[in-house]
Amino acid sequence: MRAKEAKEKYIASVHGPNHIDLIRNISSKDSSERKNTAEKLDSIYFNKGSSESAFLAAGSVIEVAEKVAAGELSSAIALVRPPGHHAEHSKPMGFCLFNNVAIAANYLLNERPDLGISKILIVDWDVHHGNGTQNMFYNDPRVLFFSVHRYDDGSFYPYEADASHVFIGDETGRGYNINVPWEHAECGDADYVAAWDHVLLPVAEAFDPDIILLSAGFDAALGDDMGNCCITPNGYALLLTKLLGFAKGRIVMALEGGYNPESIANSVCACAKVLLGDKFTLTSPEMQPFESTWRVIQMVRDELKTYWPVLSSKLPENVSLRSTPSYIQVSFLFLFSSSWGLELGPAWSDL
Repeated sequence: MRAKEAKEKYIASVHGPNHIDLIRNISSKDSSERKNTAEKLDSIYFNKGSSESAFLAAGSVIEVAEKVAAGELSSAIALVRPPGHHAEHSKPMGFCLFNNVAIAANYLLNERPDLGISKILIVDWDVHHGNGTQNMFYNDPRVLFFSVHRYDDGSFYPYEADASHVFIGDETGRGYNINVPWEHAECGDADYVAAWDHVLLPVAEAFDPDIILLSAGFDAALGDDMGNCCITPNGYALLLTKLLGFAKGRIVMALEGGYNPESIANSVCACAKVLLGDKFTLTSPEMQPFESTWRVIQMVRDELKTYWPVLSSKLPENVSLRSTPSYIQVSFLFLFSSSWGLELGPAWSDL
């Protein structure tokens, strides 16, 4: 399908007028002015195609979300850039200009009530926290927002405390914001499957969404040095397959981050096969998540069990777990040794 530009009135459902004016006009500026503007923002790059691309990306996600909601398509993948999940109400950030998924969600809920979409599940599996999307629906019980991401105690982008598991929504939206914050790199298929099985899927069943919008960043993929995690194409396929049991399989994937072209290509291909119903072998990963993963999942469940009683049950016992990655332990030893003024031998220097 050809991309269509989003109408400004739909973008204005989640972004302020100054933000929209900035993106609309930025490409008409000369390169030095674009650069100066970008330097005042957080991790933003502009060029002469930014304005058009931003409007096309938002419009494309609206278009396919509408067609899936109307039953014209069973599912869809919006291969768009720029990504969107970091974009806040009043500012672009993190390579994101407009929040494409949030715009589409608002469109379905508020502009097309005739489509019967009253509850939306947004799943964000990008390696970074979907801060913009979270903030846009933080008080809205019509949207269940689930983000699994590296947090590293706030030291991983976007470096904000609200990526923690204790941020669960506010007012009538309390309990409808779920963060699963990994403590370190190297999380892979087994860790994500554990988060699905013990947090996302039980809550999704209780919530019973009408459609699923998937903020599909692939920077947690094996081979992507930005995220340094280890999800395989087969792992993404398995995560997506587990979501097909909800919302009558109505899923819209919107591309978010991802910085290794080969990893993105292989991962998106695996997801496309799932949505197309292609026959291929779907094997489960080795079920050995990190010890930290089990701990994070328990903390998330404890935080949310008041709102989702299904999370009150005990986690399985005697599960085989992996220990914390050795490089994290080494880094602590290195810091302590340096602070004590100890000389490190050649082996440590090489490391």
